[in-house]
Amino acid sequence: MFAVIKTGGKQYRVSAEDIIRVDKVNGQPGEIVEFGEVLVVGGDAPQLGTPTVAGATVAGEVLQHTRGDKVIAFKKRRRKNSRRKRGYRHEFSVVRITEILTGGAKPSKTAAPRPKREPKPKAEAEAAPATEARPAKTRAKKPAKAAAKKPAKAATKGGSKKK
Repeated sequence: MFAVIKTGGKQYRVSAEDIIRVDKVNGQPGEIVEFGEVLVVGGDAPQLGTPTVAGATVAGEVLQHTRGDKVIAFKKRRRKNSRRKRGYRHEFSVVRITEILTGGAKPSKTAAPRPKREPKPKAEAEAAPATEARPAKTRAKKPAKAAAKKPAKAATKGGSKKK
């Protein structure tokens, strides 16, 4: 199931467990935020909104607040000794989508814990030392080529070039 949400004047296609970077939203890291402007809910029976889908919300957990790259606006008026340099960094929020809700359901107040990754099986871990037992490849030196001398340039009669 996926949804298309609108926030910060932009539209995002999201599904559960997606991590997106949106314009800064109100909420501390770890809190759940709701996106109420859902334009499309897709899946087995897609629903198109006119302009939004009634009763549909998308919930997400705020992971962190970050700032974008610095944008420098430099203006110069030549021959007038006038310059202006201003810098700007846009603020973003990184959000993990937790659930897509329809029918007026409310999101849970706490984020579900993420499933832990399973460690690699020991068979792969034992195979790694066997690869280290191979002798290291050495690079053979290439024979040095004799440098071809360039012919000397002929001197001009005048001694200097005319401009």
